[in-house]
Amino acid sequence: QVQLVESGGGLVQAGGSLRLSCAASGSIFRINVMGWYRQAPGKQRELVAHITSGGSTNYADSVKGRFTISKDNAKNTVYLQMNSLKPEDTAVYYCNALGVAGTTLQKYALNAWGQGTLVTVSS
Repeated sequence: QVQLVESGGGLVQAGGSLRLSCAASGSIFRINVMGWYRQAPGKQRELVAHITSGGSTNYADSVKGRFTISKDNAKNTVYLQMNSLKPEDTAVYYCNALGVAGTTLQKYALNAWGQGTLVTVSS
């Protein structure tokens, strides 16, 4: 099994910064993409940013220029640096990993989610 553990959420004033971390562990064979999603109350979960194993990144328009995603391949960890936070960034942030898990004898597609971390931005 593969586990994703997020940390770094909390309460911050508008204009402030937070850094989220997500560490993947378990029977990981290869991670192709790691990403951050968020879900605000009453809304659908949406992509915030993702990063590929090669380092290519993609951001939602609403966070471009304010958020930065990065990774440490050796630690199977992805980070989300969030600057200039706005009240509309308030949501539960989830980490996701896509790739291949298992062993050399038996592999399966990996699509794992973390438990979520709450980010609250006050005005």
